[in-house]
Amino acid sequence: MTNATSIRHIAASDRTEWERLYAGYCDFSGAAPDEAARDRLFSWFLDEDASMRCLVAEGEDGGLLGFANYTPYRRTVTATIGIYLDDLYVSPEARGSGVADAIFHALRDIALENGWTLIRWITQDDNYRARSKYDRLATRTHWITYDMDPNAPIDD
Repeated sequence: MTNATSIRHIAASDRTEWERLYAGYCDFSGAAPDEAARDRLFSWFLDEDASMRCLVAEGEDGGLLGFANYTPYRRTVTATIGIYLDDLYVSPEARGSGVADAIFHALRDIALENGWTLIRWITQDDNYRARSKYDRLATRTHWITYDMDPNAPIDD
C-alpha cells in the first residue's frame, strides 16, 4: 500500500506529474479540457493573486499520488469564509492508502489556521466509493446543484 508522506501546495516542477493525475481525473469525470484550459488551470495554482489553490499528496518516492483543488469563498448567510473543494482525485494505485484522509486533514488545517468555517464539495451521485468516505467525514446536505449555461436562452 502506498502512503502519502506529505501534503503540500503544488509547485511549477509538479506539472508533468499533475498532468498524469489530471488526465485520470478527467477520464473519471468525463471531462476533456484542451491544452489551453489545462495551462490556464495550472497557472491559477501558481498565481498568488488567484483564489484557486491545489494541494498535492506526495509519496515517499517523490511521485504525486493525488490532488485537491480548492477555493476560499464567502458564505453570505454566516458572513464567514469557507473552502469550496472543487476537485479531489487520488490515483487508482493509491486509493485506500490514506491519501484522501491526509488531503482532508490538510484542508481542515488550512481552514482552522485561517478561521474559515466550512469545507464544502459536491460529488457524483453514483460515486459510491468516494461517498462512503465522505459520509464518514462530513454531513450530506439536502441541497441540489444546478448548472446554468449563460449562453442558453432563459424560458420565462
